[in-house]
Amino acid sequence: MNEKILNTKKNGLFVLILTTLLYAAAIGGCIMGGIILSNGGLPVLLIISIIWLIIGWIPFCGLKVVKPQEAVVLTLFGNYFGTLKSEGFYFVNPFCISVNPAAKTKLSQSGDVDSNSTKSISFTMKNELAATELFSKKISLKIMTLNNSRQKINDCLGNPIEIGIAVMWRVTDTAKAVFNVDNYKEYLSLQCDSALRNIVRIYPYDVAANIDTTGDGVADEGSLRGSSEIVVSRIRDEIQEKVKDAGMEIIEARITYLAYAPEIAAAMLQRQQASAIIDARKMIVDGAVGMVEMALDQLNEKQVVELDEERKAAMVSNLLVVLCGNHDTQPIVNTGSLY
Repeated sequence: MNEKILNTKKNGLFVLILTTLLYAAAIGGCIMGGIILSNGGLPVLLIISIIWLIIGWIPFCGLKVVKPQEAVVLTLFGNYFGTLKSEGFYFVNPFCISVNPAAKTKLSQSGDVDSNSTKSISFTMKNELAATELFSKKISLKIMTLNNSRQKINDCLGNPIEIGIAVMWRVTDTAKAVFNVDNYKEYLSLQCDSALRNIVRIYPYDVAANIDTTGDGVADEGSLRGSSEIVVSRIRDEIQEKVKDAGMEIIEARITYLAYAPEIAAAMLQRQQASAIIDARKMIVDGAVGMVEMALDQLNEKQVVELDEERKAAMVSNLLVVLCGNHDTQPIVNTGSLY
């Protein structure tokens, strides 16, 4: 299905004025026809005027107003008639019908705002807004943001995680969006869920050993937490591949939420804390050994005191206990001889 854009029908204002004038003339014709009929004349003018008053509203059905970044897809007796894609006041065949199968679909995205959420307007205004939104068949060409619901997915190590994404998209081909899929909004949402699941299962949550995330057979350091730009790029590309036949363009994808599932979050937190403690202890020990070595070298260089091997071992032990301990030391002052 190829999109056919109608750009030569921006004569809605002319048709509106002409039809209104004809209605006024028909009303005047009824009056004059009644006068002529009462004087014994033929009722031709009266009949023509009444017929126009009965069917004269039909041209009004062909008037279409299109705002910037909107489109109207038209069908005529079941056949694709064309698309009004640029702003203007149009007149088309009055028997054309606007088609938008996703008009009533409400997703968690921009543009799909529930009128009941507006608390500051009156009940009557709410009903009017709801009715207008319900029967609107226009397709938005603006950039939309789909904030899909969070999913629980197992990463490549089998750990359950919760992840959510936001996808920026827009309709580029209205004919494909309307006729190639049943509901292009629901179709996009399902493809986002599928692509997210396919990509996330390739990566670990955090960097893990011997994991190949690129498919080249070489282990790398890719992860959901550390390689988010690469992950969302692959998600965007996969979604775009799926929705290109539906006339949609995926502009960008972003991870909005990433965490371990609640059932393993506590265990993974303990694991991260243990890893942090080990790294901190390693740094403390490395620093303490360097300080002890420096202290012994300076004592020997300045010949402050001569220590045998046994005393050096005792001094090293005491310094390591002081430097590596979790609590402040309690010094013991020896007032007697060392020997």
